[in-house]
This record gives sequence, structure tokens and C-alpha cells, in this order.
Amino acid sequence: MRPDPDPDARPLVALREVARVYPRGTTEVVALAGVSLEVREGEKLAIMGPSGSGKTTLLSILGCLDRPTRGEHFFDGRRVEALGDDELSRLRNRSIGFVFQSFHLIPQLTVAENVETPLLYEGTSPAGWRPRALRALERVGLAARADHRPTELSGGEAQRAAIARALVTEPRLVLADEPTGNLDTATGEEIAALLDDLHARGRTVVIVTHNESLARRAERVVRLRDGRIEAEERP
Repeated sequence: MRPDPDPDARPLVALREVARVYPRGTTEVVALAGVSLEVREGEKLAIMGPSGSGKTTLLSILGCLDRPTRGEHFFDGRRVEALGDDELSRLRNRSIGFVFQSFHLIPQLTVAENVETPLLYEGTSPAGWRPRALRALERVGLAARADHRPTELSGGEAQRAAIARALVTEPRLVLADEPTGNLDTATGEEIAALLDDLHARGRTVVIVTHNESLARRAERVVRLRDGRIEAEERP
């Protein structure tokens, strides 16, 4: 078992009274209403809550896909709101890996080519992409399917490919949005075990889920309701 993250260390991610409000016609929709949260390096955190509680919005802000309407967002001590678009793109590409419920694999590409896609934005030589993609696929047990198309994969294999794509840049933070939501129980258990292994190897992992058993595998569970943190638990 991994030791608990150092409570005195600077958090990898910190939110300070973050709100996110979306205009809708003449009204506003409040997705987050003043959330303060820290994620320590090497921590595994689960975010739970009913539909509409703000889980996906919170994950989008943690992943620098969206910006707060109010409040402050820090990544490794850097104030994210102060970064320009190019700096933000570099941060997202190099430091954050995303895993989605619906996989988002490109059907026209092979599995290996899908895993290579984050490397397009690194500015590195394409000659090195294939070896890195194969290493990432090896880590998730999918190297033998490198030259297959996504349509030839099972749901569990497609999610493994998506996790390999998230890992190919060696990100410090992996964000997973309902990673077992489209999978049967047995396959979901395989993906949960893979996320456990990533965390055991030192990766910081944040999971949004409705699945209580998946959440209990985290070190900490944050529960949202109506855009606010309702409770924090340690399973």
C-alpha cells in the first residue's frame, strides 16, 4: 500500500472558492458555487454526487479544460488563470491525462495511432511516437492490439486504449470521468484494478463516478451537491 500523501507538501492542484456560472438566455446556471479543494501529489481521489451536482464541471476545471467564473485555480503552485492559451495547452498536454466514459477513440486510426495523438502537440520527432505508444499499451496489457481499429475492440479494451492514450505523455495527473460507466461489472473491475495500479506506481488519480464500490477504492471521497462540497470521507 502506498503511504499517505505528505500533508505538508504543496498540493499538486488547489482550488480556492471556485465558482462556475453559465449564462442561459436571461438567466444563469450555477454549476459550482464556491468550491475549495486540494489534491496532493500521489493521491487517489473520487468525486461523487447526483446528476447536476457539478462533478463534470469540477473535473473540467481541474483538467484546465474550463476556467472558473470566480475564484483561483493553482497547478503545482502556478495560478492557472494567469496562463495564456498556449501555456495552458502545454500544461494540459504535458501534465494531465484524460480518460472519458465514451472512450473518444478515432475510428479511422489504429489503436497505436490513437495513443499517439497527444504527442502531436509536443513538438517531438514523430520517429519516437510509436515506441512510446507501444510502451503505454504494454502498461495496460494491450500491446497485441496496437494495429487493430477501435471497432475491433471490446468495451474494456477500448477503455484500456483510452487509458494508454492518457498515459503516453507521462502526466502527473490522470482525470477519469465515469471510467467504468459503459462497462459490465467484470470489465469495470478490470479497469478499476488498472487505475489502482496506476496510483500504486505514483500517479495522481482523480475519478468522477456514481459507483460507490469504485469510489471506496480511493483514499478520499468528495461528495458534491448543488455545486458545493457536501462532505469529504476517507473510506
